[in-house]
Amino acid sequence: MDALARLLDGPRARGAFLLRMVMEPPWSVRVEDHAPLSLLCMTAGEAWIMPDAGDPVMLRPGDVAIARGPGSYTTADEITREPTALIGPGGTCHTLQGEPLAESMHLGVRSWGNDPAGSATMLVGTYQMKGEISGQLLDSLPELLHLPADVWNCPLMPVLDDEISRDEPGQSVVLDRILDLVLIAVVRAWFSRPDAAAPAWYLAMGDPVVGRALRLLQDDPAHAWTVASLAAKCGVSRAGLARRFNELVGEPPMAYLTGWRLALAADLLRDTDATVEAVARKVGYSGSFALSAAFKRVRGISPQEHRGGVILPEPQQQSP
Repeated sequence: MDALARLLDGPRARGAFLLRMVMEPPWSVRVEDHAPLSLLCMTAGEAWIMPDAGDPVMLRPGDVAIARGPGSYTTADEITREPTALIGPGGTCHTLQGEPLAESMHLGVRSWGNDPAGSATMLVGTYQMKGEISGQLLDSLPELLHLPADVWNCPLMPVLDDEISRDEPGQSVVLDRILDLVLIAVVRAWFSRPDAAAPAWYLAMGDPVVGRALRLLQDDPAHAWTVASLAAKCGVSRAGLARRFNELVGEPPMAYLTGWRLALAADLLRDTDATVEAVARKVGYSGSFALSAAFKRVRGISPQEHRGGVILPEPQQQSP
């Protein structure tokens, strides 16, 4: 499994918000849903995407964009168009004065807009909760990522376009999985560009020594790793691994391992009913006390508070 797939494999979409937006000018929609990530795919016509921070971009048929939250943005037929609709958390929709718009702009199953025959059509897929393992990935993306149709080609786009308006048993799960695959394809294409500024962890996966070390840590986080044992597995000296790992990844091996273990633990706490003790042993801690101490030290809250939905402060780098 490569670096992107590994980071995206755990925190998959679960009940993502998906719709087909169909609009006829004039139109402008303000999005303040605070979602961690939204995928915007233009299938017909044109639309401007204007993040609160950063330059606006024009989407044309076949183009795709990723809007990284929790920042807000506006999409419209013209840059100067004032918004007439506001999208809030969970896909709620109303005017800027608070009047509901969900029913008046409903165009069918997962379809919404001001005209069913509108000239502009955009597919929108929104991840509504931030998966902990994807934190490294989200941090590496700009607030607004844009890939023109001529630099990316994804055969899944017609599939998403076809499936998004279906109303069949299990359809939400089908759409979640398609959205995940499209996201992986977009991010892979983004990092593969000649001028891409890929994050350190992504570039390091291609290094024969550090890449092997990363895969060993990711494949078996519960192992009692030390820099010496990791270096032996990689066939290099302890000092050599420590120096090269820090140069390429930006942190020491054991600090990276701590972040990976706690990210895995955070995901298991949210998405399973496993006890804190069971989670601790699964990710490499001796028991619930050790995991709780590390969780509190690094994230500022206890595993139980995290499981209950307390908002996490920014993680700090610590040793395992």
